[in-house]
Amino acid sequence: MNLSSINSIKPYHDAGLNKLYGLLFCDSTDLYKSATQPTGYPWDTLLAENPDLGIVQAISVDETLETRPQILAYNLLLAKGFHVHAKELLGVIIEVAVGDGLDVLAAFKDGTCRYINHTEKMLVWDTQTDKSNQLVSQLFASSMTVVHRIGPWDQGRTSFPTAGMIKLTFLVSDGLYFGLGPFDALQRDPMAGPVIQSAVQLMTYLVDQAI
Repeated sequence: MNLSSINSIKPYHDAGLNKLYGLLFCDSTDLYKSATQPTGYPWDTLLAENPDLGIVQAISVDETLETRPQILAYNLLLAKGFHVHAKELLGVIIEVAVGDGLDVLAAFKDGTCRYINHTEKMLVWDTQTDKSNQLVSQLFASSMTVVHRIGPWDQGRTSFPTAGMIKLTFLVSDGLYFGLGPFDALQRDPMAGPVIQSAVQLMTYLVDQAI
């Protein structure tokens, strides 16, 4: 997906929050470039004009890194036509239209989470606990059941859901997977229902810790 298309997806009034929302999907290195962009490994490779694909491949499987640079690396490889054999779930993003706003919960394999409320407040969760790790693992287990039943989407990220709808996005090593439908219907769905329930439990825990 090109940057102009990504920039057209703006669920929030605040421009900074729209960028933070876009960063969750790890589908454009351009969004990570700024005057204060990170330097050194792995960013010196990921943000290079012509990244060394051998190093990018090493980054994608480097378990010492945070999950998001790994997702960026996998997406760079896919964009260059590399075939990724592994099907590893790296991130889950749940989007629900609430009134005229959008609730977004993002959880990553390393246990970090981000929650953007429809009132445009953001919660950053980088301090893991046994409970949060358990809830993230539960969400990933439910999500992997869905991933095994559907195929990757090959046309780039679609826009956020509208009123009454929910969107489930799965960031997998071999591509982006997603499901979209009415909230009530997907909540009752035997595959999507457990994902939504797990996401609600994780979101509730994170919000309680922030109070």
